[in-house]
Amino acid sequence: MKSSKLIMGCLATLGLTAGASSVYAEVDRDAIAERLKPAGNLCLQDEDCGTAAAREAEGDTAANGLDGETIYGNVCAACHETGAAGAPVRSDEDGWAERIDKGWDTLLDHSINGFNAMPARGGNPNLSDEEVAAATAHLLEPVMDVPEVGGEETAAEEPATEEAPTDEASAEDAAAEDEAVTEEGPLEEEAEAAAVAVEDAPVEEEAIEEAAAEEEATGDEPAHAGIDGEAIYNQACMACHMTGAAGAPVRGDEGAWGDRMEQGMDTLYDHAINGIGAMPAKGGHVNLSDDEVRAATDYLVEPTR
Repeated sequence: MKSSKLIMGCLATLGLTAGASSVYAEVDRDAIAERLKPAGNLCLQDEDCGTAAAREAEGDTAANGLDGETIYGNVCAACHETGAAGAPVRSDEDGWAERIDKGWDTLLDHSINGFNAMPARGGNPNLSDEEVAAATAHLLEPVMDVPEVGGEETAAEEPATEEAPTDEASAEDAAAEDEAVTEEGPLEEEAEAAAVAVEDAPVEEEAIEEAAAEEEATGDEPAHAGIDGEAIYNQACMACHMTGAAGAPVRGDEGAWGDRMEQGMDTLYDHAINGIGAMPAKGGHVNLSDDEVRAATDYLVEPTR
């Protein structure tokens, strides 16, 4: 009898641990997605893609027009904050002196169609012309007068803003009702159900052994194994490693990666985290953790491993 209770207790503990681990993993994925959500969505030629992708992606921020600062941070900052590949740094008046003499139209054309080492649309082909214009305006704002971008949309949406107080009041009432229901929630019933589940759990030693084996196997994986490297690559690395900008080796190009792969993953991780050549540290996204960079690197080299 004592043995059965001990085994049931172990099963309950393992179940709670597994549930907590899955919750934390989901929180981590949500946090990464929030920091690295794309400024645009894929739109194939001849498809009706509706309005500009950045306005759809940014939600409430989009109500005030195109968010050039966000698009710049996601697509352009990797080079224009670090000077990678000879890109002029934002706010550097000396670096921009000769360029701004060409005028807004020429600089916008360079942003849309590419110029020298800079790929078209900063390497993100999903951006619309309006989104590129908004990001370019934010980039040039400290060194020259730039035209307003998305002003007409802002003016058209102002009447809707005036009705916001009524909507906010309704939202507050709904939140209050939800809170009341939560406070009266059947906590005792949930506790009883959990207790019954533990009592009814099958007492099998094999289940305990399998759970222990899975936990041991998980411990052998690197810390970044559960991070979505593809999502990070698409947002932080794709601009150069999909186009070959600034001499970056293209993903899947075995010829370009041959010598690099011989250096070993530890060296490639170090280059990705600390930078090498024209590539800035962490691809210019200093908000990324080391493990997130390692996960993106794994995805980058996966086809040539």
